[in-house]
Amino acid sequence: MTKSKLLGPAGLVVALAFAAVGIALDGGPYWIRLATTFAMYGTLALSWNIIGGMAGYPSFASAAFFGLGAYTGGILVTHGWPLAAAVLGAAVTTGAVAALLGLLVLHLRGHYFAIASLMITEAFREISNNAGDLTGGGMGLTLPMPAGDALSHARLFLFAMTLCCVGAAIACALISRARLGVALRCIAQNEAAALTIGIDVRRAKNLAFAYSSCFAGAAGAVYAAWVGYIDPNDVFDVMLAVKPLVMVLLGGAAVWVGPLVGALVFIAFEELVWRNMLHFHSGLLGLFIALLVIYFPGGLAGVSGWFGARWRRLGLTSSRSTA
Repeated sequence: MTKSKLLGPAGLVVALAFAAVGIALDGGPYWIRLATTFAMYGTLALSWNIIGGMAGYPSFASAAFFGLGAYTGGILVTHGWPLAAAVLGAAVTTGAVAALLGLLVLHLRGHYFAIASLMITEAFREISNNAGDLTGGGMGLTLPMPAGDALSHARLFLFAMTLCCVGAAIACALISRARLGVALRCIAQNEAAALTIGIDVRRAKNLAFAYSSCFAGAAGAVYAAWVGYIDPNDVFDVMLAVKPLVMVLLGGAAVWVGPLVGALVFIAFEELVWRNMLHFHSGLLGLFIALLVIYFPGGLAGVSGWFGARWRRLGLTSSRSTA
């Protein structure tokens, strides 16, 4: 990979790191919470984009692997594992489970795959509800808090979630420019044609599903340690499957940085509407998303492209009139 190709991801990593450090040092609890939530949303959106944006498989399994990662990390932490090891263990576990499940569901396409991926979330929710000895069942799982004051905890989890987000961003950039990314884009365009030209379609889809799930699981593990208590209805919430998709639609799946832009816009809009129009929160969010999808299906990347085209057209018209 050339130096110019590495510049984008490296610049993003530096920007995210500086932003996290700045907010942790100078921001109050509200801004630290908001930044941590953005990093979590960004991780989920970036991870979804691997299977949903690049491969074109509309997955609703983000909530399943987020929840699996939350419970895996939470159980490991309660057994005395350090946070870093618990997050790594959650990522590996979710990736392995996703690879196995991929063998069962990735032969499905379109809405059939979407429904199957949603059923995975519901199955995981039921398993966690009934495995009371391990997960706490419907009563939930309480995690021990690390030593230190509340502000120190908040800073720790901001850094941890930012690391997950940075890792997901780097993975997306590298996959997008690697052979796997080319294979996934071919699959998204025409899976039968991709198979015809010699692409190992099953392997590519399974890798994408596993990579996507790893980062969702890691974010889930950090979330569990951050909030200190999890239950099945919280970590397997269907909105955790819908929100990443919405963020990718907002930012645009065509560019790997689009999901991060979408996450930033989503959390800003959500926070603004939630603060000022609580009763109309869901309706206004839905209306905003519907308008964007209808008029700018390429997301904010499409909006910038549209303005760029208009600007160039105006410039061309002006030069012709001058001539």
